[in-house]
Amino acid sequence: MLFSWRSLPPRVAVGRCASTIQASVQRFVPASGSIDSNALEQLQAFVSHASRLFVISGAGLSTESGIPDYRSEGVGLYARTDRRPMQHSEFVRSAKSRQRYWARNYVGWPQFSSHQPNPAHFALRDWEEKGKLHWLITQNVDALHSKAGQQRLTELHGSTHRVVCLDCGQLTPRAELQKRFAALNPGWAASAGAVAPDGDVFLEDEQVLNFTVPACDACGGVLKPEVTFFGDVVNRTTVNFVHNKLAESDAVLVAGSSLQVFSGYRFLLAASERKLPIAIVNIGPTRADHLTGIRVSVRCGEVLPAIQL
Repeated sequence: MLFSWRSLPPRVAVGRCASTIQASVQRFVPASGSIDSNALEQLQAFVSHASRLFVISGAGLSTESGIPDYRSEGVGLYARTDRRPMQHSEFVRSAKSRQRYWARNYVGWPQFSSHQPNPAHFALRDWEEKGKLHWLITQNVDALHSKAGQQRLTELHGSTHRVVCLDCGQLTPRAELQKRFAALNPGWAASAGAVAPDGDVFLEDEQVLNFTVPACDACGGVLKPEVTFFGDVVNRTTVNFVHNKLAESDAVLVAGSSLQVFSGYRFLLAASERKLPIAIVNIGPTRADHLTGIRVSVRCGEVLPAIQL
């Protein structure tokens, strides 16, 4: 059975310039200076020279769509709160943790799922349509690349728009699970605060005590968002697939990622070993800064649409 991105975007599937962003979104974007003309020229030359560009995107690309990241100085989730994302081991072993997670996710889903792509997403989609971009891997789980129409895409950490059964492996659209939550919890209500990068919101423990979590409708098993939680590892088949796409590429661009998580950083190491040219567009330092001489510290939504193909 096939689904559109609105219900079940694929995990692996075969310029607009914005100088300003809304104030409601700005609070999630770290401060940056204006773009340096020399840096833009270097990036323009880098992209122009590439014929099969491999792009790695991260949370910094989606902050301009109103989704906070974890690590940005001053505005990231870690800087603003003491909350930490769900750990894989905790979700798997504890029914109470799953209840708390799904209650928060149920409250946050309407807001989280309503976010739309920004000019950076559309610029990358345009690069693909014009034959410049060979493959894009994203560490984000927000489905914004799919919403923008990106086809040559791997969602490295999965997507919150899909739900998987840990017992039988059945995949279902997250939107369908929202309907089941509502049917099972008709008198339950809680208001949403700030939504985290994975769609989670903060609720007190007593608020979730009576929240009912459905089981898999195929086998009665445990349901989990089809994402790689912290502490888990990316599927080896997916990793090998991405390495193959990297081997087919002739340059690598990092867009909006500090690369602090090894699952993405490993591909920069592989690119360096292959002596592929690397460029980075990200506000703030990254784990791979020593691997490149082209480093642009501005918003992706400002610089990517400005690149001429």
